[in-house]
Amino acid sequence: MSTVTHYDIVVIGSGPAGQKAAIQGAKAGKRVAVIEREPGVGGGCVYRGTIPSKTLRESALQVDRTKQSSTALDVRVPPNILVASLMRRVDEVITAHGVYMENQLKRNGISLFHGRARFCSATLLEMLSVDGVKQQITADTIVIATGSRPRAPAEIPIDHEHILDSDSILSMIYLPRSLTVLGGGVVASEYASTFAALGVQVTMIDRADRPLQFLDAELVRMFVHSFEQQGGRYCAGQAVREVRWDGISQVVTTLQDGHVITSDKMLVAAGRQPNIEDLNLSATGLSLTEKGTLAVNEHCQTALPHIYGVGDLLGPPGLASTAMEQGRRAVCHALGLPEGRSSDIPVGIYTIPEMSSIGLDETAGRKRYREVMIGRARFNEIARGQISGIRNGLLKMVADPTGEYLLGVQIIGEGATELIHVGQIALQHAATIDSFVENIFNFPTLAEGYRIAALDIVGQRQKRLASTAA
Repeated sequence: MSTVTHYDIVVIGSGPAGQKAAIQGAKAGKRVAVIEREPGVGGGCVYRGTIPSKTLRESALQVDRTKQSSTALDVRVPPNILVASLMRRVDEVITAHGVYMENQLKRNGISLFHGRARFCSATLLEMLSVDGVKQQITADTIVIATGSRPRAPAEIPIDHEHILDSDSILSMIYLPRSLTVLGGGVVASEYASTFAALGVQVTMIDRADRPLQFLDAELVRMFVHSFEQQGGRYCAGQAVREVRWDGISQVVTTLQDGHVITSDKMLVAAGRQPNIEDLNLSATGLSLTEKGTLAVNEHCQTALPHIYGVGDLLGPPGLASTAMEQGRRAVCHALGLPEGRSSDIPVGIYTIPEMSSIGLDETAGRKRYREVMIGRARFNEIARGQISGIRNGLLKMVADPTGEYLLGVQIIGEGATELIHVGQIALQHAATIDSFVENIFNFPTLAEGYRIAALDIVGQRQKRLASTAA
């Protein structure tokens, strides 16, 4: 009979959520183990998602910047260029990040196992290691952080050569001349804008009237405009009737209205599904939601108090930053430690141009308060934006009806995912709009946009007071 090993905390999965959960447990002095089925540490974020996709995006940004700054040169990416040549540093970055994460686990005394975990009961796990050895493990707290994978619609024949998903899109050998993207979410929008910036003819197809439905509508309109300036096309309100490879050179997409679109390649970005099937959750008695995700409370705790679920397997937003915080907070709750004050997590979307949001957007503000004040700072009117040639940029502040307090910030333009943190801290400290006016920002910087947007709101406030007095 095999020996059962006991740990204080066992984490299944070593992506952003699992890693932070394990580190939090180790920092609290607990005996922690991580079970990871992949050869490396970091999950899909490191090997198939965030790191490689952002490396390609960086190449696209360099091409875009050169186009904007050069009036004498015709800058184009050569046709049929090797995709690998646009991602020269990706292997180096992936290796470095994976090694860093693994070393961090080791430094904190966390036991790392490479194998597949499954529940034998609500308290007993069985791990099958890569060399075929089975090991039984129990723990006071079990954190499920197995991540997700691209959802494959049954009606679309994904072959990972001509019709690809977000895991296989970067396995293309050559940069295609044309690309059809199915979907209007984060992954679809990021890849569509990246390939468009590289000179690929990109067509996005989605049922919605605009992509990124959860984002501020004004920002999304600016994104679509920028995408179309790059030569892209967004087909709104369209359902797909059929997708097929013609056996020669083209992917043929037939829409419900009969319109036909052909392209060299297709990216199917129809959402993601949690990696839960191999866990044998039925042995625990836990059930999934209608959407196939794990049901948890505000502490990421399942119906079984000692089992937590964190990260992508909970569904949207599917952001690494959100997953990290879920992992940390789940273990804090399990150990009875303070979780810290709950705060909004900024949304960061690495499209070209990038977008970020924190707090209430204009629509949500009007829904809650009926009326809000909006302050805008356009990057092409800011010195740093003019110097850097940033055409499509906007910092948008949402204030309460009196124009006194900040409710939210939405930003589009390069640097958006960095700039948003000023708004995040301001919201956490209930900052007034006047505080942005009273503070001095470096010149020239894009951060000046906060002061300009605040002054916009102050001006509206003064006009309202003047009209009331009259």
